[in-house]
Amino acid sequence: MRATDCPRRQAGLADSQLPGYLPRLLPAGFAARPASLADHLARYGPPPPSGPGRRRKALIEEVGRAGLTGRGGAGFPAARKLAAVAAGHNPVVVANGTEGEPASAKDKVLLARSPHLVLDGAVLAAEMVGARQAAIVVHRSVREIVDDAAAERRRAGSDRIQIRVSTAAGRFVGGEASAVVHWIERGIPAPTATPPRLSQRGLGAAPTLVQNVETLAHLALIARHGASWFRAVGTPQETGSMLVTILGAVGEPCVHEIAIGTPVGEVLARAGGPSAPLQALLLGGYFGTWADAAAAASLPFSSAGLAVLGAGPGAGLIAALPNDACGLAETARVVRYLADESAGQCGPCLFGLDAIAGQVQRLADGRTSDLGILRRWLGRRPGRLQPPRRCRQAGPQRPRPLRTRA
Repeated sequence: MRATDCPRRQAGLADSQLPGYLPRLLPAGFAARPASLADHLARYGPPPPSGPGRRRKALIEEVGRAGLTGRGGAGFPAARKLAAVAAGHNPVVVANGTEGEPASAKDKVLLARSPHLVLDGAVLAAEMVGARQAAIVVHRSVREIVDDAAAERRRAGSDRIQIRVSTAAGRFVGGEASAVVHWIERGIPAPTATPPRLSQRGLGAAPTLVQNVETLAHLALIARHGASWFRAVGTPQETGSMLVTILGAVGEPCVHEIAIGTPVGEVLARAGGPSAPLQALLLGGYFGTWADAAAAASLPFSSAGLAVLGAGPGAGLIAALPNDACGLAETARVVRYLADESAGQCGPCLFGLDAIAGQVQRLADGRTSDLGILRRWLGRRPGRLQPPRRCRQAGPQRPRPLRTRA
């Protein structure tokens, strides 16, 4: 999986500051190596100091005016999280780069290419909420890169807070916010019960801000350039850009930065277009939705745009399923993965999801299955569980990269 850049020419400092210019997070001109601190400062300039309490409050309000929402999948307004944690005493910030979604690569690519932008965001978020430390939790494949970036910043004396880097748990549920905190504290990557919310009591019993690493990178740019700059791309309701992992039956699986609201077909085109006729697209990730490829192509890649299909951007992912693959078999594989990755903390997850996975696998194998029971378990109306128009019962072909953790 590689990151590709949209512009046709190399971006300089002035280009990176233009409101409508993309990419913002993965700038053109960077080599395949991680950006050094000198590279980073030459492109973006230094981050602004947060200043006293009034200045911190003003920065949080600016994030609110920008309309930044979480890029980890939930889409919660970033300013609301910042304000809730800032109201507490002696808070902590956690940058979540776990990327438990198995088909996604966007956070790993971001950390591999622009680690200092993420670290800027973590430091600024800590200063906005009044924290003295930030924990950076990252996938094992980029741990060394982030360690090196943090060490480079320490040598330069560029940060006003303590940064600690740790390796994330390698589980699907391990990326959930409370599971990240639980992993840091006890080495157990499982969600914990609420209340209390993490903004009230989290890491070390302190108010804790857990924010996706891409969200923090955007925050670092909003602090530099302001809300109007950020809103120059995207839609009025869903502002800014986002990173999208594009994989499956496409010419060149990759991570792209797009303006939110870009048509799905155009997003696929940036990955070289379909490599074969398509029957369906998995939108949002393993916890997302299968959609008819033709029906989705003209729709905006945004929550509002995909709502007509019962789908959403989720973790920022599009996986293309070719006509000659078995959609039912692929669904069975995904559901089985989710069942095996369950935290096992409640009956529906421990028993219900496993039973659903078994019934879907029976359908994929061509064996007898009780569709009535399956529909009731899923809460679906009749007609929603029919096999795709093409499904081979023997040796189904999977979308080439869908089974990888690239």
